[in-house]
Amino acid sequence: MNKKLLFVIILISQLSFTTCSQTNFKSKPWLNNKLSFDERVELLIGSLTLEEKISQLLNASAAIHRLDIKSYDWWNEALHGVARGPKATVFPQAIGLASTFDVNLIKNVGNGISDEARAVNNYLLRKNAESIRYMGLTFWSPNVNIFRDPRWGRGQETYGEDPFLSGKIGASFIKGMQGNHPKYLKTAACAKHYAVHSGPEAQRHSFNAIVNQQDLYETYLPAFKACVDAGVEAIMCAYNRTNNEACCGSKSLLQTILRDNWGFKGHVVSDCGAIKNFHKSHKLTKTPEESAALALKSGTNLNCGQTYKKLKNAYNQGLVTEEDINNGLRPLLKTRFKLGMFDAPNINPYSSIGLNKIHSLENIDLSRKVAQKSIVLLQNKNNVLPLKKDISQLYVGGPFAGEIRTLLGNYYGLSSNLVTLLEGIVGKVSPITRVQYRAGAMINQKNKNKGNNYSYLASKVDATIVALGLTIVMEGEENEAIGSAYKGDNISMKLPENQLNYLRKMRGKHNKPIIAVIFAGSPVDLTEVSKLADAIIYAWYPGEQGGNAIADVIFGDISPSGKLPITFPKSTDQLPSYEDYSMKGRTYKYMLEEPMYPFGFGLTYAGLKISDVKISSKIIHKNENQIVKATITNSGNSDIEDVIQLYISLKNIDQNVPLTSLKEFKRVILKAGESKQISFNLAENMFHFFDKSGVEKRHLGDATITLGNASPGKRSIALGAKLQTIKVLIE
Repeated sequence: MNKKLLFVIILISQLSFTTCSQTNFKSKPWLNNKLSFDERVELLIGSLTLEEKISQLLNASAAIHRLDIKSYDWWNEALHGVARGPKATVFPQAIGLASTFDVNLIKNVGNGISDEARAVNNYLLRKNAESIRYMGLTFWSPNVNIFRDPRWGRGQETYGEDPFLSGKIGASFIKGMQGNHPKYLKTAACAKHYAVHSGPEAQRHSFNAIVNQQDLYETYLPAFKACVDAGVEAIMCAYNRTNNEACCGSKSLLQTILRDNWGFKGHVVSDCGAIKNFHKSHKLTKTPEESAALALKSGTNLNCGQTYKKLKNAYNQGLVTEEDINNGLRPLLKTRFKLGMFDAPNINPYSSIGLNKIHSLENIDLSRKVAQKSIVLLQNKNNVLPLKKDISQLYVGGPFAGEIRTLLGNYYGLSSNLVTLLEGIVGKVSPITRVQYRAGAMINQKNKNKGNNYSYLASKVDATIVALGLTIVMEGEENEAIGSAYKGDNISMKLPENQLNYLRKMRGKHNKPIIAVIFAGSPVDLTEVSKLADAIIYAWYPGEQGGNAIADVIFGDISPSGKLPITFPKSTDQLPSYEDYSMKGRTYKYMLEEPMYPFGFGLTYAGLKISDVKISSKIIHKNENQIVKATITNSGNSDIEDVIQLYISLKNIDQNVPLTSLKEFKRVILKAGESKQISFNLAENMFHFFDKSGVEKRHLGDATITLGNASPGKRSIALGAKLQTIKVLIE
């Protein structure tokens, strides 16, 4: 087409739009993008009837045809990729994202996901299509609940047990999802499930989580506050009660803490069906009208469910006023304005994102990189790893070597390139390596055929790789985990017995290397596995490039660098009651018993040395920031990447404070033999604690600063971690 002609067409279309817009501004003044969002919200609210306002408080918001407002379904998922919609890049499950300890990488993941989401939505807009669930712009991710107990099946959706790590990873994900435009949102992220929610999964609709104020403010709330500080657009309130109040009907959680104390300006959405739980299971109200009124007046703006359809009856009964409904609606409309839903596409800075962003080579490469960094090497006896690519004979066994469900985790999307462990291995080894594969065992039941399971092959080859673990069939959310007798929870924390039997037969009496690759979203009891296998790789649910990433690690193209975002107990005998929400005896911060594998632990392919640890002053005064410096040396022959973590332990204090707390971390890349100096800024509030009343206070007295590549403790040192300490005085 002639360039002059193209210019004329564009100019005419813009003039036409301008004329049309000026006409629309008179009849629909909220379309005037020169006004502030708050002004536009008020103009739109003033044009709606009571019934229309109520219709916009439901996740499936109805169309308002007389005002040319389309329907919109707020329910969309993007925990580790756009889920339940069109083709998308599948990144590692959230627990794997956390094990990277890499905030910049996770921001890139959020950016990649939001690119794909915008691409789909832009296409639908160009086609003038109606809103379709799971293909919108409001995403109910991330999940920043604290993985306080390894038996919780949905713990895989979280960023682990530590509030600081969860907050840092969650905030980075949100920034990637929402973009950096000063006015418009790329997509709207939502931190869930506010606030004290982590099983038992079977009781989630009726459970009352009793938690003291110290645990509330020290453990359960900080990650949500970090998300609010990062500008998260939405918060999802949980199904359960917390301290006798329904989370979606709690003025203390939704108003006092969230809005008054933290300054949250976005909207609150209920978990799906949570409001009907008020009268159905919690027995806090008697009717749907009372439940709707309690939720709305407590600060829940959007009802995922149907209960808010009863708000007209509640209004007629005097339970709510029209201003209550207006107050509920304002933040929702503002979110839609910020997403550009009432502006012309040419005004929106994200309208040019096209379908070429979906499952792009860039995102595929990113998924592989994240998977590589998420993989945790727990054991490597006699340095059996890495294997050589030209190994002569290799045996691959186990029920999960060729299983795509081990890649996904729950809340997953789908792509056309799901790489299993078997495919990754075969693609990595030399053309002349003989690779034999037998599943050898069922997933979680005895083999029905009592014949040979070929476990003897482990003694005939140069090395064996066996894939064991769980899948989303066995752990996950309530009704999704169809193979779980406990609604998705792994109550025993064990691998299926038939898998262990298979590994026992593999081990036999030979001494050939066995590498166990464990797929799971939660800690499992690895006591026996550690005795039978020479090396243990914890792969989580590693996403679509999982097979390639694991092979990259096994064969030495990448040194493992993932760290555990949750403590691995030796067994459930070390755990308090699952139903007890007290933090006593839980997580690395309060656990007195020696774990199997500590928080923050993970091996690399080379030795690490931490030396010359210094602080600018060992006496720290109020409002004074100090700097900790150290030299990190790779003493091995392989290039590595490791995570240096800084912990603070407050001493001589009778307030039930944590044994130690993660305060900062950094990834360090070191070539073989290389040394680097790193530094950490010690903010004054790193020495604060919450007292028994939940009040934040400054510690006075002795404290210990620990630098290392795992959390402090004898078990970390016994497993090969390097730790250095500095004692300081807080005045």
